[in-house]
Amino acid sequence: MNDPHPTELAAGCIAAILPAAGSGQRFGSDRNKLFAMLRGKPIWFHAASRLAARPEVGRMVMSISEQDEADFRGPFAELVTELRIELVRGGDQRSDSVRAGLDAVANDKSIEFIAIHDAARPLVRDADLAAVFTKAAETGAAILAAPVTATLKRKLDDGNASRTVDRSELYSALTPQVFRLDVLRRAYDRDRGRPATDDAQLVERIGHPVALVHGSADNLKITHPEDLRIAEAILAR
Repeated sequence: MNDPHPTELAAGCIAAILPAAGSGQRFGSDRNKLFAMLRGKPIWFHAASRLAARPEVGRMVMSISEQDEADFRGPFAELVTELRIELVRGGDQRSDSVRAGLDAVANDKSIEFIAIHDAARPLVRDADLAAVFTKAAETGAAILAAPVTATLKRKLDDGNASRTVDRSELYSALTPQVFRLDVLRRAYDRDRGRPATDDAQLVERIGHPVALVHGSADNLKITHPEDLRIAEAILAR
């Protein structure tokens, strides 16, 4: 009998969704931080190109805001075309943008998995992509994550004291987060709008375990201007 969920991923069976409809408020910019340049290319291009280079990725969908559409279809149109990125209208919440991406690939029978990657994470390593793709094929749901290395404190009720938290089992969630299409669809179909910080949390709520794959800590998310300087240094290295 054939295994319905083989661990070897077919070429083109993954659709990558990059939510990119956010703002640049924390970055201190009046434009989307994704337009900031990193070694001559916008941040989003670095993130998307690393996924596009994987043979398992057959489609690239980026969810963008209405105010950014002119930039993606104007100054950045050649880069969008180079990576064969499909632009869709995102929403106010991250989940709205992911849902828009899911709708875009809804009728594509070749897509078996969805990889959701922050467009502001330009440094994800190819080896990490290969590892999380393989684990998702085995389990149906896997995310990159890095062990927490900082000492963590929990503030007690009165605010004048704290307690050290055991970090031995704690990880920081990274992206991409990769799910079998049917698993992620079920999670979104059952979503009732409760706050969730990532897609893995939605999948956990339907009772499907999410495997952790050790990812490189330098897969950082560009949030503040100093993050961009760190990314520049990592790429120069």
